[in-house]
Amino acid sequence: MIHESAWIDEPAEIGAGTRIWHFCHVLAGSRIGRECILGQNVMIGPDVTIGDHCKVQNNVSIYSGVTLEDGVFCGPSCVFTNVVNPRAEIEKKNEFRPTLVKHGATIGANATIVCGATLGAWCLIGAGAVVVRDVPDFALMAGVPARRIGWVSHAGETLDGDLVCPQTGRRYGLTAADTLVEIESVSV
Repeated sequence: MIHESAWIDEPAEIGAGTRIWHFCHVLAGSRIGRECILGQNVMIGPDVTIGDHCKVQNNVSIYSGVTLEDGVFCGPSCVFTNVVNPRAEIEKKNEFRPTLVKHGATIGANATIVCGATLGAWCLIGAGAVVVRDVPDFALMAGVPARRIGWVSHAGETLDGDLVCPQTGRRYGLTAADTLVEIESVSV
């Protein structure tokens, strides 16, 4: 489903079941996976890859160099940069830094992701946070600049000291490198 007000440049690849809403623009060379949702006024590309089952809320621009793996959620008006120190009168396209958002990550409304960072799988970036460096898997990040304030589960639930998801019962553990890993999956 592509709304009549959306503009899709060729060539672009759009997966089955993807919905593209009002006033979106998908630039040439971009690939959008299956069952994605692009809210109003979203700009993608050029040459951006978005995985399957991603949701990009209203007023988000995803520039060249940004890759979203499967299941990523981008909250309304979140921002991706592509140059660290942009200037209006100086061309800096050769300074674009890649940004990778891994499987299942969530980016809150109005958060800013400075280019060159990798956001770990299943991490949760709080609304308004400014991410300036890599984020570990399952990290709960908040503030300016963003700092890890806790851990979240696959379900997005904040984990207490026992590191058990209150919604699913999944168990997690901390490694010696202070990273979180799943140690037991429980069927619900």
